[in-house]
Amino acid sequence: MNLCAFALVLALVSGASGQSYYDYDAPLFMYGQLSPNCAPECNCPQSYPTAMYCENLKLKSVPMVPPGIKYLYLGNNQIDHIDEKAFENVTDLQWLILDHNLLENSKIKGKVFSRLKQLKKLHINHNNLTESVGPLPKSLQDLQLTNNKISKLGSFEGLANLTSIHLQYNQLKEDAVSASLRGLKSLLYLDLSFNQIAKVPSGLPASLQTLYLDNNKISGIPEEYFKRFTGLQHLRLSHNQLTDSGVPGNSFNISSLLELDLSYNKLKSIPNVNENLENYYLEVNELEKFDVKSFCKILGPLSYSKIKHLRLDGNPLTQSSLPPDMYECLRTANEININ
Repeated sequence: MNLCAFALVLALVSGASGQSYYDYDAPLFMYGQLSPNCAPECNCPQSYPTAMYCENLKLKSVPMVPPGIKYLYLGNNQIDHIDEKAFENVTDLQWLILDHNLLENSKIKGKVFSRLKQLKKLHINHNNLTESVGPLPKSLQDLQLTNNKISKLGSFEGLANLTSIHLQYNQLKEDAVSASLRGLKSLLYLDLSFNQIAKVPSGLPASLQTLYLDNNKISGIPEEYFKRFTGLQHLRLSHNQLTDSGVPGNSFNISSLLELDLSYNKLKSIPNVNENLENYYLEVNELEKFDVKSFCKILGPLSYSKIKHLRLDGNPLTQSSLPPDMYECLRTANEININ
């Protein structure tokens, strides 16, 4: 593999793991010669001819997309509308990235997305949407609509392959969420942080492994709310308004849970958790005492907490107020932060 091709592959691999898809500042020669099958204002590396990069060009509309393009990057432009026939030449498109544009729902015409029968990723972060886009193709796996003004969600019915939804930094309330996500039986990842949710939404898919509800207005958890999430591993409820009276005794006693973030709430006692929990964040609450039974129901050679990281800083707790048997219970902890 020559140096140019290697640089391109490295950039593409890096993009697969985050929000940055390639190095915008790298000189064009790093990506090899351009493919002739490309819109004239965009970049289509000859060594990766199915990708078309059109970022940072001050585009106001979707350029002509030639057949054969599967990965289309249109971020950081001024696109404010999408015509119904914008992608008629590329019905096998798999990734469509429209982050940082000026899109509004009323200017996205017809069934422009549902016609893309191979589409797996649709990212429309940092736009002017007031509701979710649709209809969407059944092939979709990853939907990102963060940093918009969304207060309404449309139907996600029939999206059997959808595993990841990012909706943080919007204006959603619990009723809008509950009404829309019930039928997503394959959903694993849901981020609803930084919205206007006052109650945990009902009807969330039981398949969830990651649920982020931080930075909302949640004050309580219904009895046994999380019991049906049998595979839940990561749960964040930090920066809410949780109190002891709003958290039933075994709300977070979930055997599958590995990470629980309850920091920046109003808790006075430590909620009970399962012995399998590994990372527990309780900083900046109103905790006054440490109860070992919150972590270990019984103590013994084979009965102890799997906690590795425990944060208790920003609470009235002191080192001298900790019970001696705490360390027997938390015998595998690598880090315990206390004032």
